[in-house]
Amino acid sequence: MAPGDWPAVRRIYEEGIATGDATFETEAPAWESWHASHLAAPRLVARCNGEVVAWAALAPVSERCVYAGVAEDSVYVSAEARGRGVGHVVLTALVAEAEAAGIWTVQTGIFPENHASVALHQRCGFRIVGTRERVGRLAGRWRDVVLLERRSSVAGID
Repeated sequence: MAPGDWPAVRRIYEEGIATGDATFETEAPAWESWHASHLAAPRLVARCNGEVVAWAALAPVSERCVYAGVAEDSVYVSAEARGRGVGHVVLTALVAEAEAAGIWTVQTGIFPENHASVALHQRCGFRIVGTRERVGRLAGRWRDVVLLERRSSVAGID
């Protein structure tokens, strides 16, 4: 993902926001804010016929040094590309690049209603850790979040 991809990335993020089942966010941030809140790498896009159709990135979960190898993923697929395996391709690549960068745990929180995202993460080796019940409100409704994590196969965690 390059800064020039941001308009397409933002559009896809906004499509996810519009579903009401992708994030607690209600609007996509400006590039500067998004850039500052995510790790510099890996940040990936998937293209079809030259157009960005999906993206994935990692954000740190904490500034504490003990969590330096733990990151939270974001994976978004454009409406027109959903159901075609693009999410699997981009998440698999994100996990591989995360491991290469020394990330030992990739975690994510997903609304339980987002069955496709939960299933995608499970296909990519994530396990459900638990559910945080009524952790936040979105559009006046309390929402649960399913927590998933994937431990690195190369970081020496047994």
